[in-house]
Amino acid sequence: MEKMKVRELMRPVEEFPRVSNQSTFMEAVKALEKAQQEFSSGKASQRILLVYNEDGQIVGKLSPMDVVQGLEPNYENIDSLSRYHLARSTLESMKEDLRFWQEPLADLCKKAYSMKIGKFIRLPSADHMVNADDKMDSAFHLFVVGRHDSLFVKDGERIVGLIRFSDVYKKIAQTMRECPMPS
Repeated sequence: MEKMKVRELMRPVEEFPRVSNQSTFMEAVKALEKAQQEFSSGKASQRILLVYNEDGQIVGKLSPMDVVQGLEPNYENIDSLSRYHLARSTLESMKEDLRFWQEPLADLCKKAYSMKIGKFIRLPSADHMVNADDKMDSAFHLFVVGRHDSLFVKDGERIVGLIRFSDVYKKIAQTMRECPMPS
């Protein structure tokens, strides 16, 4: 596996369900539900929902957590603190100070029909991306350090696929099974 390149284990973007960044929250929720149903029924090999822009370029991925965070825009106020493990009392205090979830959920859900997901989808960060011709050790490092379940794969400036940790682990397990037993 030392010589293997990311390209050999990545899945091209064409294999993933996609949604436009101009879609509303409601359209995104429906697309997420459809992706989950197709995955659960065996019709699709993954449920990751990619987001594309007006030029057809992949600009991110959407998860149920993204939808919840998008419904409460005040989370952007503590985005930089999200990587720290804060005490529950500290989080409760911040929630109160920043007035998280102060509007009834029914009012927040009204946004689902008008707000576009492009408003809150962020481009993948450098620690969530590898190049197609990188050796696998680059991907291993990002998987371990970032604890990501998938990484975006770039060829030049374009996102051309994703490499999933599940595929990488499958390859690692296969390689280990093929190792000769020490004598």
